[in-house]
Amino acid sequence: MRTFDETTKELTQGAKSGERFGLKATTFPIFLPIQKHPTPIISIQHPRSIISSKSTQTMSCSSSSASEDDEDFDSYRKGGYHAVRVGDSFASGRFIAQRKLGWGQFSTVWLAYDTQTSKYVALKIQKSAPEFVQAAVHEIEILSAITENDPKNEKCVVQLVDHFKHRGPNGQHLCMVLEFLGDSILHLIRYNRYKGLCLNKVREICKCILTGLDYLHRELRIIHTDLKPENILLMSTVNPSKDPIKSKTPPILERPEGSFPGGGAVNVIEKKLKQRARRAVAKIAAERRGMIGCAPEVKPERCLDGIDFSCKIVDLGNACWADKPIAEEIQTRQYRAPEVVLQSGYSFPVDMWSFACTAFELATGEMMFAPKPGPGFSEDEDHLALMMELLGKMPKKIAIGGGLSKDYFDRHGDLKRIRRLKHSSVSRLLIDKFKFPETDAREFAEFLNPILDFDPEKRPTAQQCLQHPWLSQTGPKTVAEKSNPVG
Repeated sequence: MRTFDETTKELTQGAKSGERFGLKATTFPIFLPIQKHPTPIISIQHPRSIISSKSTQTMSCSSSSASEDDEDFDSYRKGGYHAVRVGDSFASGRFIAQRKLGWGQFSTVWLAYDTQTSKYVALKIQKSAPEFVQAAVHEIEILSAITENDPKNEKCVVQLVDHFKHRGPNGQHLCMVLEFLGDSILHLIRYNRYKGLCLNKVREICKCILTGLDYLHRELRIIHTDLKPENILLMSTVNPSKDPIKSKTPPILERPEGSFPGGGAVNVIEKKLKQRARRAVAKIAAERRGMIGCAPEVKPERCLDGIDFSCKIVDLGNACWADKPIAEEIQTRQYRAPEVVLQSGYSFPVDMWSFACTAFELATGEMMFAPKPGPGFSEDEDHLALMMELLGKMPKKIAIGGGLSKDYFDRHGDLKRIRRLKHSSVSRLLIDKFKFPETDAREFAEFLNPILDFDPEKRPTAQQCLQHPWLSQTGPKTVAEKSNPVG
């Protein structure tokens, strides 16, 4: 495995060619724009709460992370994606591409077979333009520290297996090889039809996330800055047939016959056409059911028995060292902490806020906050209003202490344009909307509320959260769980 310093030196030299475009080799990498969370469900009903979220795709090392949409075909050009075909080899034949796992605005990710270790891995191939090279160099630096300081691979954060350069027709691409993991917990939430998981399973996932955050924060001084369900992967797949090990599918060791240059691009077009056809058929069928007065189709409950709920934190592309913050606007909107919205500065507590939002979503199937702009107010102001409706009035010193506070709050700490708030609480929402038993709602809310303190200095650390009594509880099991204790 090449050393990080060697790769950095060579790629930084190559990146200097980007200075003519206004890009400097010494600057911090440019990061992915904040993406909307794809869950089309909301948690608090009021005139500002209606949201329509278009599904977006993020990269991961998951087995089934690909969405209905594929990457932009036009991005397969100089400085863009590298076209990969099944059976293509990388790193002098060590890694063989098996199938595409997903994509992001900076890269595509492929399931690959490591011929040296006889294991499956996730191969992330970065775009070749200088700004993407810089972003990859930064991510490798973060991942190298994570991997080197966790030799037993027990800290619940994804590990880097290798990294190398690959030259193709669109330029020189920096590639990262990551351990292969399963589905994201967003996929799990969707698979469970947004019903919410039982609290025992939520606890198991929360313990893993907090273990990873404690490692990043306390031991490495790294802030993730984009924690959300998409960026937490199970150790295995929900559907065993999609796991290359469980399905016992033999690896592809050479390019299949009939494969040709550009074949991957053709597959993208064909897939998009098929997806549009499927959506059109589904829309027509739904309209016909409505015309003849049929009730909406009621789908049966999903069985989650046999699923391993152990998980890891992934996607460190936006992470930063605590003493080197890289951007004022971080985090995906629905998981963004108030100090980020107000630009009051940030540190480890922003990840804790995102964790609490994620835990709530696991237990309910719905996002805690889903803001949108409305007549006379912005998305940011709606977000702050949603927070205060659920968590109470923001302390004045927090409300007026940020760089953008004057845009949203008056000198008394009240919102300028949203005056009428419908106040509730986490426990009341869990009881009234999600039909939690009062005891479960109260105890879960007691776990979440301190993490959702408006004052980041008062939020507990990941290490402190791991000691919370709620995480050590074992609630009553269902009949199915008693017969199969997995999860």
